[in-house]
Amino acid sequence: MSPPSPTLGTLLRHLIELLDGDVQAAYTTAGLAWRPRYTPILRGLMSLGPAPIKALALKIGISHSAVSQTVSQMTKDDLVELKPGADARERIVALTPKTQAMVPALQRQWAAVNAAAAALDAELSAPLSGVIQEAITALSQRPFGQRIMAQAQALSASEHP
Repeated sequence: MSPPSPTLGTLLRHLIELLDGDVQAAYTTAGLAWRPRYTPILRGLMSLGPAPIKALALKIGISHSAVSQTVSQMTKDDLVELKPGADARERIVALTPKTQAMVPALQRQWAAVNAAAAALDAELSAPLSGVIQEAITALSQRPFGQRIMAQAQALSASEHP
């Protein structure tokens, strides 16, 4: 009996491990104390300037919870600082001087990562970035949860005609 084929979730997690692991290694080799998950936050702050977590989440398209968790880790690493916002619940995220000094080296790394991604796309039968964008668009129009429920109902109907 052959082992089961990996499922979509398993394949995606493995792909992220392969990509993020090597991006992380490239940062380390370049002498940068940086994690790939920090990059969207930094890019958002570079675009918006100091901003509330909610605005960052909207700008970069990541959940408020995920942004909050990443900002918390970045605060521990002295990469961002939190300042009080307009009301007691709002926190404004700002870059620290440490991060501002890292930006040129990070931008060089991002250029190398983007070039490597383009080279990978050229080796594939379809550009990975394009397929991922298509999947995101399709899931925005019809979330995966709806697709799962529809398939579960169809399977249930075929088992109990």
